[in-house]
Amino acid sequence: MPPFVLVDGSYFLFRAFHAVPPLTTSKGLHTNAVRGASAAIQKLMRRVQPTHMAVIFDTPEPTFRHKLSPIYKGDRPSMPDELGEQIPYLHALIKALGIPLYSVSGVEADDIIGTLTQQALANGQKVLISTGDKDMAQLVNPNVTLEDSFKERVMDEAAVVEKFGVRPDQIIDYLTLMGDASDGIMGVPGIGAKTAAKLLNEYGNLDGIIANVDQIKGKVSQNIKDNLENIKLDHQLATIITGLELDIQWDDLKLSDPNVPELKRLYTELEFR
Repeated sequence: MPPFVLVDGSYFLFRAFHAVPPLTTSKGLHTNAVRGASAAIQKLMRRVQPTHMAVIFDTPEPTFRHKLSPIYKGDRPSMPDELGEQIPYLHALIKALGIPLYSVSGVEADDIIGTLTQQALANGQKVLISTGDKDMAQLVNPNVTLEDSFKERVMDEAAVVEKFGVRPDQIIDYLTLMGDASDGIMGVPGIGAKTAAKLLNEYGNLDGIIANVDQIKGKVSQNIKDNLENIKLDHQLATIITGLELDIQWDDLKLSDPNVPELKRLYTELEFR
């Protein structure tokens, strides 16, 4: 059985926009993100040959994480108009290809992906998540694999340990300790990737580190004590939700036949060949 494929559509969109040279139609519509993302999705489908699949997108509305932290993803630049105008076309093209597409207002794509992953596992399915988001490494297990389809890089449990120095079940604590500036996760001052991995390998998890904080040498010990409330908040921000109530059944995730007339209409308007 091929794996159930979950595509981080927002990652594909941004990655294609920055990777593919600018393209416009004769009427001035930008198309490089649509071109690059749709091509990458179809390449993935040809290689994996899934029967069930979904492409998941973020929405512009604030999520519970924005309510928890006013700086959550606050440093990210606003979306360029040249990219924003392409989103409806990419959504329409994905649907016309017969691929299920989901987004939920005020819910991050990560949490939808996490929830659908758990549902698939409960149904005995293996899962392939196509994304470039390191946060997703927390979902990896013997039946869940990550893949950056643009870089053709696959990440299983051993690859997570090789890349980050910690196991998948330690990734949330790892991100909590070292922080993630792009997401507005502050982390503990003085703790970077190497120190976070060292502490987790020595004490097992965040609770073990806090319980043994007096044994930790140097200023790191005091920094942990001074940031216990921030650590609690950052841990919430870094944790992907896997138990959303989604009205999505397994049959809803089955690929359907392409809508050829709609594809022809879209390709004509986008001036694709």
